[in-house]
This record gives sequence, structure tokens and C-alpha cells, in this order.
Amino acid sequence: MPNFNEILSHILGVVFIIIVFALAYAYLKPHQLHKRRLASTLLLKASYLLYLLVLLIIIYLSALVRGGLEEVFFGIEFFAFLVVLFVPTIGIFARKMGQFSKKREGYNYFFTVVNVLSIVAILVMYFI
Repeated sequence: MPNFNEILSHILGVVFIIIVFALAYAYLKPHQLHKRRLASTLLLKASYLLYLLVLLIIIYLSALVRGGLEEVFFGIEFFAFLVVLFVPTIGIFARKMGQFSKKREGYNYFFTVVNVLSIVAILVMYFI
């Protein structure tokens, strides 16, 4: 039977996932789309939110169910996990920079592909 600390850790993990996802949703505002770049903006925001949800669930499962991130992602996989952790987030924050304003549609599609590949990489590293 699980003890109080384990139960509390699981509850706090779920609350953390909900808070981080809610903050990301509030920041991205996926219900507000750009009129000229409707499809690319929707794909970027939806793929990032899906990526974030998968990432948070994998971190939760790794930390609390499988004994820690260092047990699940070891060696070179840990560095790949760090790249997958930061690159999509940098992409979503950098999209508002002036350098990308004229190439925003291509930028959105590029980072949609990056987000999908990150989801696949996270799942492969976790389950294999």
C-alpha cells in the first residue's frame, strides 16, 4: 500500500501538469488565430500543446512511476531529451521576433514538424 508521501507526490505531479498546461494555453491563445496565416498558426499552436502534454506526462511517468529521469533517459538519450525539451519551446517563443515576421508561415510549418518529431522522439526514448 502506498504511503502518504507517494500519494502526495502523485497529486502534486498532476497539479503541476495542469498548471503548466493551463499557463501554456493562456500564453498561446489557440482560440485566437491570425487571419492571413490561419492554417499554419493553428497547426503550430496545436502541435506545441500536444508536444507539451506528451512531455509533461512522460516526465511525470519517468519521475514518479519508473524511478526517475536518470533511470529512463541515460547516457546519450539524456542529452537528446534535453534537446527535445528546449528546441520546441524556443521555437514557440521566438516566433514573435521581427526576423521571422515576413517568413512566419514557413516558420510555423517548420516548427510544427519539429514539434511532431519531438513527440515521436520522446515516445521512442521512453518506450524503448
